[in-house]
Amino acid sequence: MTTRTETAKSDPEIESRDDMIAVFAKGEKPKESWRIGTEHEKFVYRRSDHGAPSYDEPGGIRDLLDALTEFGWTRVEENGKVIALAGPDGNVSLEPAGQLELSGAPLDNLHLTCAEAGRHLQQVKAVGDRLGVGFLGLGMWPDKTREELPRMPKGRYAIMLRHMPRVGTMGLDMMLRTCTIQVNLDYASEADMARKFRVGLALQPLATALFANSPFTEGRPNGFLSYRSHIWSDTDPHRTGMLPFVFEDGFGYERYLDYALDVPMYFVYRDGAYLDAAGLSFRDFLEGKLPILPGEKPKISDFVDHLSTAFPEVRLKSFLEMRGADGGPWNKICALPALWVGLLYEQGALDAAWDEVKPWTIEERQRLRDDVPKLGLAAPTPGGGTLRELAGRVLDIAGAGLNARARLNASGDSESGFLNPLREIVARGLTPAEVLLDKYRGEWGGDLRRIYEEMSF
Repeated sequence: MTTRTETAKSDPEIESRDDMIAVFAKGEKPKESWRIGTEHEKFVYRRSDHGAPSYDEPGGIRDLLDALTEFGWTRVEENGKVIALAGPDGNVSLEPAGQLELSGAPLDNLHLTCAEAGRHLQQVKAVGDRLGVGFLGLGMWPDKTREELPRMPKGRYAIMLRHMPRVGTMGLDMMLRTCTIQVNLDYASEADMARKFRVGLALQPLATALFANSPFTEGRPNGFLSYRSHIWSDTDPHRTGMLPFVFEDGFGYERYLDYALDVPMYFVYRDGAYLDAAGLSFRDFLEGKLPILPGEKPKISDFVDHLSTAFPEVRLKSFLEMRGADGGPWNKICALPALWVGLLYEQGALDAAWDEVKPWTIEERQRLRDDVPKLGLAAPTPGGGTLRELAGRVLDIAGAGLNARARLNASGDSESGFLNPLREIVARGLTPAEVLLDKYRGEWGGDLRRIYEEMSF
């Protein structure tokens, strides 16, 4: 989740809807300036007992962040505690129970993206070797209860942890027990944003299936392939879901703004502290009627913060976030942006992907999203066939898109090779979760401790 590092020097008060629309419009860039920003989370565990280290314990999360500064990272503090790091490779931040995230820098191509991920993992593994901690690439803690997990000292998380049980049954699981891979992408115009949003949202269940990697809860199979995806179905209905309005005629910045303004608030950031605004209305804030700040109106930074508290499958800020994938191992980190860049960054691929999903009804899109957490690639698709069959066609489209981009590395390889882990999944017809379940029921003999050997970075 977003970590506030500083407020911009120019942070004007919002005077009209146009000021908020401008946040979206400023993301418009010519194609040659489009970039790729990849975010990936991982679980941190003590090697001695597989427990989740607390923030303050020796060798814990604070010591991990401090040790990473030897690689040139700069501390970001909140109330005197280091809660993130900033550097040329983006930001290293903490999820609520100490999951470690790299929010990568905006990069030109996937070769640079994969190199960035490699640098980060080399750094954390070097520090982990000294501290006695390891890093697990899964979509959900396979063996931890909520009560066994620590809490990180971030003000926004304290507010969210209090609020989540009021609006859903699984919000605390989302915060404490899950990890994801995401990619942030650019758009050229409002119309380009809308087309990319629609394709991304319609095909998000495909990404969920290809990356499904959370089949265990508290030491046993949970009946799902992506339990992380299932968790979102009862986290907070006001800020999650498939957003049917995105597929309506005329969708654009104005309509997304209306959605964002209807999302209840979590907090307001003032003077280095997070003020609890959980459940309050940003529309009231715009009128100077927020109970916790009477008479005060929001600044642009408040609106940007508020945008980060909506959690749909695809999210708009001044870029588009693809949010449907479970966390996973190193090659999956590179494969997720390859999928979406291949589909969305070349017009021919974008049009071909839209042709695949354009006929689907709102009900069919929702049904596919609901089926995928349990069925994975076996989920039936609108119009007939299975998601596995659709995946083959979509990966062909993505591969053609990446080849057309012609971003080559020093060896002359295109970016399409980063799709190979996904091609292998489709060829086998087994999601990563099904592979893990087969091992659990077979060679592991039901001993889930083996997952730490198999899925650690």
